[in-house]
Amino acid sequence: MTSASVRLFDAALDLLVPAQCVGCGRQHSQLCAACREELDRARPRAARPQAAPPGLPEVYAATTYEGAARQILLAHKERGALRLAQPLGGALARAVRTAVPTGASARDAPLLLVPMPSAPSTVRARGHDPTRRLTLAATRALRRAGVPARLLAVLRQQRAVADQSELGAAERLRNLSGALGVPPHRRGLLGHGRIVLVDDLVTSGATLAEGARALAEAGGDVLAAAVVAATVRRDGPAPGSRGGQPG
Repeated sequence: MTSASVRLFDAALDLLVPAQCVGCGRQHSQLCAACREELDRARPRAARPQAAPPGLPEVYAATTYEGAARQILLAHKERGALRLAQPLGGALARAVRTAVPTGASARDAPLLLVPMPSAPSTVRARGHDPTRRLTLAATRALRRAGVPARLLAVLRQQRAVADQSELGAAERLRNLSGALGVPPHRRGLLGHGRIVLVDDLVTSGATLAEGARALAEAGGDVLAAAVVAATVRRDGPAPGSRGGQPG
């Protein structure tokens, strides 16, 4: 379906099944026009965390993790509002394009969007893999814009890790150290394009740094990382982080 078709389908569903906007609470729409426009108009920017961990690539975020954007991400991730993948994926695609500007000389080399993996138990509990779904939506948005891109889900969890919501930056690094890897039979895929590591959210940068380490160890060269949102740094645990491994 085209972007226009998806919007028409969403509008029809909102008329048939009245809902509240996940961003602001307005009636009769899962995502109202104002909140959609706020997300669509967000300008991607560099979003390197304070005290960034070693090995973290440059990170670009479409927006900040607050207000409507925070509520939209949580509704998609935790409450299974799957239709929100399309606007969130569009925001992620814009962050990718800011992270890796495409020129005429690079158009033949596809962007390989590598999503951060969720634990299998988390995927089962949620009923879907939100980051992979957002990455697929971003890949489609990039292709519609004429940018060659494909999803490359090669990262795997090699061991269990603790929930990171109550951990500080140093604890997150220790928790994730050596947790990810690329299966040997998938490593050959890393040389067929330009790698961008993607996630829904960046907080301390520990998760993205571990993903970049695992890809580099497998022979991949990560150009940059792109996320939908970056947290506004405060003391204490990251707001809204639960389940999965936001970092």
